[in-house]
Amino acid sequence: MKNLNAKAVLIVAITILQMSTFATYAQYFGRNKPGYKKFKFEVVRSPHFEIHHYLKNDTMINYFTGWAEEWYTMHQRIFKDTFRIKNPIILYSHHADFQQTNAISSIISEGTGGVTESLKQRVIMPFAPTLYQTDHVLGHELVHAFQYNKLLHNDSVNYSINNLPLWMVEGMAEYLSIGSVDPNTSMWMRDAILNKKFPTIDDLANPSEYFPYRYGQALWAFIGKTWGDTIIMPLFEQTALLGLDAAIDSVFHFNTKTLSGMWVSATENHYKQFMKDSTYTLAGNKIIGAKNGSSTNVCPSLSPDGKYLAFFSDKSIFALDLFLADARTGKIIKKLSTVTRNSEIDDFSFIESGGTWSPDSKKFAFVVYSEGRNKLAIVDIDKKETALVEIKEVPAFSNPEWSPDGRYVVFTGLNEGIGDLYLYDFETKQTRKLTHDLFSNIHPSWSPDGRYIVYSTEAICTDQSKKYCFNLTLLNVETGESRIIDVFPKADNLNPRFSPDNRFIYFLSDADGFRNLYKYDLQSDKVYRLTEYLTGISGITLFSPAISTDRANGLIAYTHYFNTKYEIYTANDRDFNPVEVDKYAVNFDAGTLPVLKHLSINIVDSALCNRFPAIALPVDSLEELPYRPKLKLDYISNSVGVGISTGPSFNRTDMAGSVYMLFSDMIGDHQLYTTLSLNGEIYDFGGQVAYVNQSNKMKWGASVSHIPYRSGSMFWTIDTLQIEKEEFIADDLVLDYIRMFEDNVSAFMYYPFSQTRRVEGGISASWYSYRIDRYHNYFDALGYPIGGSREKLPSPPGIDFQTAYVAYVTDNSYFGMTAPLVGQRSRYQIERYFGNINLFNILLDYRRYYFSKPVGFAFRLYHNGLYGSTSEIEKASPMYLGYPWLVRGYEDISIYGGTSGTAGYNSFNVSNLAGSRIAVINAELRFPFSGPKVLAPIKSNIFLTDFNLFFDGGLAWNKGDKIAMKWQTSDFNERIPVFSAGASFRINLFGYLVIEPYYAIPFQNGGFSNGMFGINFVPGW
Repeated sequence: MKNLNAKAVLIVAITILQMSTFATYAQYFGRNKPGYKKFKFEVVRSPHFEIHHYLKNDTMINYFTGWAEEWYTMHQRIFKDTFRIKNPIILYSHHADFQQTNAISSIISEGTGGVTESLKQRVIMPFAPTLYQTDHVLGHELVHAFQYNKLLHNDSVNYSINNLPLWMVEGMAEYLSIGSVDPNTSMWMRDAILNKKFPTIDDLANPSEYFPYRYGQALWAFIGKTWGDTIIMPLFEQTALLGLDAAIDSVFHFNTKTLSGMWVSATENHYKQFMKDSTYTLAGNKIIGAKNGSSTNVCPSLSPDGKYLAFFSDKSIFALDLFLADARTGKIIKKLSTVTRNSEIDDFSFIESGGTWSPDSKKFAFVVYSEGRNKLAIVDIDKKETALVEIKEVPAFSNPEWSPDGRYVVFTGLNEGIGDLYLYDFETKQTRKLTHDLFSNIHPSWSPDGRYIVYSTEAICTDQSKKYCFNLTLLNVETGESRIIDVFPKADNLNPRFSPDNRFIYFLSDADGFRNLYKYDLQSDKVYRLTEYLTGISGITLFSPAISTDRANGLIAYTHYFNTKYEIYTANDRDFNPVEVDKYAVNFDAGTLPVLKHLSINIVDSALCNRFPAIALPVDSLEELPYRPKLKLDYISNSVGVGISTGPSFNRTDMAGSVYMLFSDMIGDHQLYTTLSLNGEIYDFGGQVAYVNQSNKMKWGASVSHIPYRSGSMFWTIDTLQIEKEEFIADDLVLDYIRMFEDNVSAFMYYPFSQTRRVEGGISASWYSYRIDRYHNYFDALGYPIGGSREKLPSPPGIDFQTAYVAYVTDNSYFGMTAPLVGQRSRYQIERYFGNINLFNILLDYRRYYFSKPVGFAFRLYHNGLYGSTSEIEKASPMYLGYPWLVRGYEDISIYGGTSGTAGYNSFNVSNLAGSRIAVINAELRFPFSGPKVLAPIKSNIFLTDFNLFFDGGLAWNKGDKIAMKWQTSDFNERIPVFSAGASFRINLFGYLVIEPYYAIPFQNGGFSNGMFGINFVPGW
């Protein structure tokens, strides 16, 4: 072949351009991470930290800086290490702002309190609703900062993070930031013992079964209190160096099984002394459990008339949705709200915030995340219509409570790191601040007469391993006066609720080391314990609302934690057995992780018990600076190789290597990606530079690239050689190297409206040039090489064209094991080509997923087509319908379309699979086969598979073709649709790749007689 076909080269160029455009601009589907606000960061430098923030409250920044330095001093006693440079902390005002951070690319869920990443060792976190939580998250994340500093910045020891089990990493962070006195983690341990599910150390390798934070904390507490906290770092370092089993053997001089047995025995002996009655009766009736709900049913809220119960549950498996049930029978009436049905809502606030009913029991209000802030969602339970109320003065709030007269809602508002009570007036749309102190005020509840609000207020807790505790406080709404209800000092007294007659206040407390329900008599000043449960009444966290009362019948709903499940019970006051208790008696022994007393060096609990109420750093130790973005290297990878190719007449040195570098500024608003590669000769050098700006709601970027593409062909011919003026006939092995060079300049943008909707677009200009090198290798009649030569052949003229596209994309789907199972996806895109080719490309792709255990149903409608003049369309490569990710079963074409076994008019017309326009319809029944037990009949944490029954159909055509909607046709000029059906088995290969072996029956290509097996490497649409 002496020269290239120009049209073929143009087709290849267009295909490559389409691929590179797709890769550069954005993912085809996927949720967004919106940036609703532009944050103006400043920097405060302390002795060991650089704190990036945008808060205006200097007092809170100074407090926060002091807390960070205090944690640094405490953790340093364990790690015996220092930061070489000031450790960066990126601080956000509240969780909705934190969800918009660009410092990490993944979407941040409602349950993520903070993150420490390894590239820059940044701690990224928001202020939490309480100082208690902010302080704990800061202490927890700074443990991770010390861990990274120890493992990644050590030049003398080759540590491996992969050797560290998750329980060791997260459990250490919990133990060093909470200590061993923790009624919440103790509740988990007691539950495991009661249900004979307490794990061995080897069992902890399964984090989905044994939560690494809780069990890791318990194990570290046992190790630290038994052998002394000085053993923590030797065990941690040896594990990073050798692996867990070898480290245990090296440090303790016995094996993992022995240590595990000691831990199990100590835990059982410790807690059984507080659980003498291993069987007990729960007050009232279980109305929401695993049978009618799920394993997680939280935030119960009784309607004022006592008829309904609203609660959050993962009954739908993929997310916690809001459900409505009969408060007496537990019958699920309806699903009130779900994120998948409302594109304006990014997420529900369900972990530590409950909902509230209107006084007429017709509407239910709860907190959601929307447009970068919290909003009050009010759903009409009859119409299921949801209205969003934006409270402009308070961007973050939780636990709303409707007033008895229906005019107001009281809630905890978080502003500049301080959690106070606010009152919102539905009539005037105005907000009034009710409390004015540094410490947080949470879980407000109205008295039935509307005169008082009872809530939990934060206080400094001295001589305890926790710095903060919570007292009950009563506020007179009219006068603004408040008084502390003096019960259980230094305990966490939370979730107070009035009785219908205004006399009693029900509340939860861990005063006895458990989590039980109490009631306080406002008249007699006495306290009664209503429950004595061996696990506890609790939501997902300590601060999750777990009790609710009505205003008509004295009904109480509570969440009971047992056998790793959160189940909801309802009971009347008379169903409990009240026992008067000393309102000053507090004993945390049952809430202490074993062993009870330290047997060796006590560093962690001792430090936690001797913390200062406030940290005042010297003024000259702080430095305030404006934030200036500077790009710094985050990551680099490279590989280099050199090879020599030897032929009869020439030697070629080929080089192969690549360098990839990622640069970004500290807060992640600016990112720079560079790639340099060489694979072959110097002509095969390629590179790309891309810049992304994420500082505004509209993200944008640009890239410049030079990419070589190489192909080749080889053939034999006979040639005449002239050697020393004599001519010889020789065999010539001709090798043609064909190179195409693409130079591209692109710009792109995407504008997310929410996590599930976005507009994206881009422009691109590409120039293509070519080089053809021919190598001659001559051989004599016996096959011996006798010489060779190299020549440069004429190349076809270069081409150039430009594209511009815009697309609207939605995606609220939830992924199962191998493919989406719930929600919908859609992409509507139009693209314009200019230059050597002028046409439009229109893409329509809609997908919908339904799941009702044990089966899911999915369908897709898809169209991709080129539009323009016929002459322009003919320049482009046709689209092909027979790929297995479109219509399965048409990879192996049979010319025998009928049953006669001979070619003829009934033969399958392969033209039906190609055209400038295609339309596809797919439908599948998806059966989760193996995976998590909540989804699949065969439980497995490693082998994730689906079994599927599918029906595929498609039509390919060109402009002007005759289309006939027929099953078969004998007219080769007619375009008919093709269909197939079959079964497939999708396999998720450890999250890296999903493959789909399948068997398909192509109805227009031989039908049942031509069924075929195949493998799809782009499955799970």
